[in-house]
Amino acid sequence: MTKPSENPDDATELPQDSPENESPFAGLDEQFAARLERYLAGFNARLIHTNESVAVEVSGEVAGAAGMRPFRLVPNQGVLARIGKWRKLKPVQRLELVRERLNAESLAELHLAIGAFVTDFEQRAQAAGLEADDFLGALQSGRELASRRFRVAEDRLEQAIQRKRQATHAEAALRSVQLARYPDTFELAAGMRRRFIAILGPTNSGKTHQAMEALAAAKNGVYLAPLRLLALENYERLVDREVPVSLVTGEERRLTAGATHVASTIEMLDTSREVEVAVIDEIQMLEDLDRGSAWTAAVCGVPARTVYLLGSLNARPAVEALAQRLACPIKIETLQRKSPLEMEPHALGSLGKLKRGDALIAFSRREVLDWAAQAAKAGLSVATLYGNLSPEVRRAQAQRFRDGEADVVIATDAIGMGLNLPIRRVVFTTARKYDGISEDTLPAWLTQQIAGRAGRYGLHEAGHVAGFDDNTHRSIARLMKVPPDALPRRGFYVTPSLQQLERIARATGEQALAKLLQLFSRNIDLSDDFFLPGNLDEQIERAQWLDSLPLPLAQRFTFSLVPIATRVAHLKYAWQTWAQKLASRRVCYLSEDIEPFMRSKYPLQAAEDACKKYSAYAWLGYRLPDAFPDAEAAVALARETSDRVDQMLAAANRGQHRSPQRVAKHQDGRGGDSPRGGHLRQRRRTR
Repeated sequence: MTKPSENPDDATELPQDSPENESPFAGLDEQFAARLERYLAGFNARLIHTNESVAVEVSGEVAGAAGMRPFRLVPNQGVLARIGKWRKLKPVQRLELVRERLNAESLAELHLAIGAFVTDFEQRAQAAGLEADDFLGALQSGRELASRRFRVAEDRLEQAIQRKRQATHAEAALRSVQLARYPDTFELAAGMRRRFIAILGPTNSGKTHQAMEALAAAKNGVYLAPLRLLALENYERLVDREVPVSLVTGEERRLTAGATHVASTIEMLDTSREVEVAVIDEIQMLEDLDRGSAWTAAVCGVPARTVYLLGSLNARPAVEALAQRLACPIKIETLQRKSPLEMEPHALGSLGKLKRGDALIAFSRREVLDWAAQAAKAGLSVATLYGNLSPEVRRAQAQRFRDGEADVVIATDAIGMGLNLPIRRVVFTTARKYDGISEDTLPAWLTQQIAGRAGRYGLHEAGHVAGFDDNTHRSIARLMKVPPDALPRRGFYVTPSLQQLERIARATGEQALAKLLQLFSRNIDLSDDFFLPGNLDEQIERAQWLDSLPLPLAQRFTFSLVPIATRVAHLKYAWQTWAQKLASRRVCYLSEDIEPFMRSKYPLQAAEDACKKYSAYAWLGYRLPDAFPDAEAAVALARETSDRVDQMLAAANRGQHRSPQRVAKHQDGRGGDSPRGGHLRQRRRTR
């Protein structure tokens, strides 16, 4: 068997045993075959089989800038007939057909076409700084139409130009964004004399209290939280101390005239406002691949004379390394837990053994609702907490537990951060969690963070921890003894700002957001790997779609960051619709986006998603108010919808179980959506 061509673009020889491999001269007597061969030889041509047809292949040379360029090609009119038809032709018909397709005139046209192609090709290669010789070998493959081989050579040249352009862009990106100097991009903070105070300890050790006392006593300051719920909680703590404070999160603003303090989510840090004290909570989030860049930016960029860093004990190496890199003095204070945390001697065994003040931990929304249904059937009143709930619903459910309206709380690991609850005992239903790829054993740090919610100081003498069944109990007992890994001293995540992307765009001429993000992620200066690119996969995926719209880079960048779950089909549709309206310069009114969740087959899920949609609209409204004018109405609608979710959960979990779906229909027999009205219609009348 003949060895195939090593070049996948080149045509391969037919196998020797193929019926199509018989000579095109088969069926001709020797005299007539010799006559046809002499005619072909006069044009330096031969008959071949190609693509189940008989064709004429011509060899020759044309003049190029660097000398003669050889070729071996089938003219565009050189395919004579399908093999079956060729066999049926008489010898004289075959000769006539060859003469019709190959003659002095057609050969001259072929040479002219190849010569023009070679001249143009050499000029384009030279303009790109490339050697045409590296690509024009495509004209010598034989057995293919000239037009096809022209395209192969052009494709190879274009690929080489793209590779060279990418290399040039990569070099320009490397020069324009040097992460080793990342802290210098925060000019105000970089020019200040700052000092760090790291207060590190386990849950229930009093870290937050100590730092918030210092913040409240300061002339001005900022509290930076990982969650909207925590920002709200500490905003209210400062309000109770009669400190003039504003709340600023991505989805909500509560602005106080003359405010000296701000409580905000960490992504909302204002790096242009100098303050006396800043508090950065949950500093161990530096290690989080998806959000850790916000903590890196806050530590490097918060313009405060004193910066409190609150977090777990294992964050110590990381905060010491950052302080050293930033040339900021640091004081480390380590705290111990105020009440002991004890492992129960035995597994819980059954829901009937749950006691008032217990927290039951599962690791998905479905499992939480299933366990809540079983507990309600057993006669317990239940509060439920899971990640898909809005902060307002989580807070309301937590308050029901605090006030004694709920006997127990059933929650996911969302309970581990941002909620202070009077929990006596934490019971794990499992020691395994699905991480988005596979189900695996809980990490020790997460186990200990959740378990640490038991035994609130001042309410219980000790906290207790158990597993629901014997296997889970043994696994949790083991995980409670595992010391968590220390955070690394380098490799702190950063993500690009709009200004950095614009700098790359100016250096490279690239305007596609997805490519700019890729340039940042792959080609920035990593000379000492102290700072590393964070996870940009989802943002790049969004950017690839946004780049198809006629939007300025700044607006595409903003839309790539909208906090909405684009993996959920109808939420993705809302996000895309908003972007398309913005691209067509249409105003996006909230009245066009009211969710009829009560009419859904699953009203609880639909209402939860509606909260997320309204919050995402508000997020856009605060950034693009002309295009999204109903931000305040969206906030109000999200609150009202959150109230409905809370009512559904509360009614379903009072001890005589009814599904949230049945409760929803009972609450609104018309199947309508009562939050639909007030705020939005009032704004319309006053517009």
